[in-house]
Amino acid sequence: METKGTINIDGMNIPIENEKNILEVIRKAEIELPTFCYHSHLSTYGACRLCVCDIEGMGIQATCTIAPRDGMVVKTNTEEVRKIRKINLELLLASHDISCPSCARSNNCKLQDLTRRLGVEKVRFKKNEKLEPVDNQSWSIIHDPNKCVLCGDCVRVCKEIQSVGAIDFVNRGSKTCVAPAFLKSLKDVECVYCGQCVSVCPVGALIPKPETEDVWKAIHDPDKYVVAQIAPAVRVAMGEGFDMEVGTNTTGQLVAAMKKMGFDQVYDTSFSADLTIFEEATEFINRKLKGERLPQFTSCCPAWVKFSEQYYPELLPNLSTCKSPQQMFGSVAREILPKLLGIRPDQLVIVSVMPCTAKKFEAKREEFIHNGIPEVDHVLSTEGLGRMIHETGIQFKKLTPESFDLPLGFKTGAGVIFGNTGGVSEAVLRFAYEKLTGETLLDYDFKMVRGTDGIRRAELELGNVKLKLAVAHGLANARQLCEDVKEGKSDLDIIEVMSCPGGCIAGGGQPVSFDKDFREKRTQALYNVDKQLQLHKSQENPYVKELYQMTLGEVNGEKAHELLHTHYHGRKRIVDQQITIRNTEQPKIEVCICVGTNCFLKGSQHLLKQMMDYVTENKLEDIVGFEGQDEMVDVKATFCFERCDRGPIARVNDKIIEHATFESVREALDEEVRRVGKKLSKTT
Repeated sequence: METKGTINIDGMNIPIENEKNILEVIRKAEIELPTFCYHSHLSTYGACRLCVCDIEGMGIQATCTIAPRDGMVVKTNTEEVRKIRKINLELLLASHDISCPSCARSNNCKLQDLTRRLGVEKVRFKKNEKLEPVDNQSWSIIHDPNKCVLCGDCVRVCKEIQSVGAIDFVNRGSKTCVAPAFLKSLKDVECVYCGQCVSVCPVGALIPKPETEDVWKAIHDPDKYVVAQIAPAVRVAMGEGFDMEVGTNTTGQLVAAMKKMGFDQVYDTSFSADLTIFEEATEFINRKLKGERLPQFTSCCPAWVKFSEQYYPELLPNLSTCKSPQQMFGSVAREILPKLLGIRPDQLVIVSVMPCTAKKFEAKREEFIHNGIPEVDHVLSTEGLGRMIHETGIQFKKLTPESFDLPLGFKTGAGVIFGNTGGVSEAVLRFAYEKLTGETLLDYDFKMVRGTDGIRRAELELGNVKLKLAVAHGLANARQLCEDVKEGKSDLDIIEVMSCPGGCIAGGGQPVSFDKDFREKRTQALYNVDKQLQLHKSQENPYVKELYQMTLGEVNGEKAHELLHTHYHGRKRIVDQQITIRNTEQPKIEVCICVGTNCFLKGSQHLLKQMMDYVTENKLEDIVGFEGQDEMVDVKATFCFERCDRGPIARVNDKIIEHATFESVREALDEEVRRVGKKLSKTT
């Protein structure tokens, strides 16, 4: 690494080696300056003013905002610097809702930690007593503005890493807050529920929505049989909540703890990850050999799926139709466990333990609820299960490890590495190699898809088939690949997308870590688990093979599609918004035309004008034979019917018209006028 001079920090000469600011050089000197708003992978903001130091010739400055230069002299701990830091921290405390004993972040809060570190014993500023409403309407994330310290971390990660921008600074001056546009709930805006805002929030302003009480209620109900599935990434993060080293594999302790808590069976989502590979890799091979709907995007990440539904509905046919491993597990468990366990179907309660906040939203999607019964009843985050274990008093570190229950607890290494970015692609390659070459794969590591680059590309030959693939983590990187596909610039065959940087190991439901290498440590831990298992390819899982023989039939067959596949749809971004073009006093018929982007590009604005002209210039009473019928029709522009791939979309009262034309909408309107007109004529 090239040295570009030195900085004198508290009397020590520290070399400058491509650090982008003074703060990073100071940390290299083993001095941990306090900061709320600095993350090396985000843009520099300099809001909290806690990393201030005395820089010779410049005075007191925030070190995160100043590039290092040779010859600088920096003092990190003068009397004036200490006073300024304490004042800034007191100001934050004065505007913060200090409910520490009941706060979800009480044992892992930067504000608490810095208050102790800096020796703040009292707050000399007037407390802000006005409390704002807490947004707990989404299934995934709770937003409490009263705990926000305005560090801007959540705003920047949402914009810069995810390219979503669902939240931002609102208002000015003392009224400034972080919120969605127009102070709406997170459930009503473009939030994809990835939870990266939760991961970077230094306090408890953003937390995963808990479902712990619902799970306790099920466990305590003697008529319920409660089973759980544990995602791969959970096992390498749970230990952090019990003072264990980052990346410690706690599989055995997790199973033992959950059995003690009252779960009747504990299974492994890695089993259904193996199952996913059977379906998704076969689907991909079929598409590749036929040259249809390529590139195929993976569909395991629910935040990515919602992102594509919102921003790229035209690419939805390219997504794999496979459900995620969480939902595959739920579907299979509902199908086989009642008979296997000797219980009634209505007794079975399925709980997921996931590293992901978006999984909570996924479990509540209408596609995964059948006859009022969800495939997965409750989703606990890693952090949520940790709180439950703490509540019981179980000594997690001292537990004798136990093993997963069979058959849904058996897995191969391919299923385990799903938790890492590149893991799905590698598992697919381990499967596809043997299918396409007819040879046994001995060297099962495909390291070209591993790594931390935001977008990674690889080319390889499997027999006579040449494959080009890409792996993206972080939705801003996924957006780049989507744009290439839209513009016809992509020659890729398969694209893996994970919303969270690093993959599920850094999901929004994982314990918040301040270890700068936490992603790398968790990632390596999953690869270590793969190495320690006897089987490394999904097609080697004997219990998945048995599931096909006994229940599913052929891979990608009719029964497999019924239980393991789904569909996706365009998703509106503006909720309950309509523009009335023609308003009557007592409308009996409502004509709505979508003017959202996709429908607009397909001619919906012209269609809207045509329908308006038809209603106002034609004598609709001629259709039913008496006057006044044109006055009973309202014409409105709306923003979405969530069917962007089938636009333009129109609605005449309750009838939805896809690929709408003037003729089809006029015909539907005339029919509705006749129907309503006949009713009116009978009453007059």
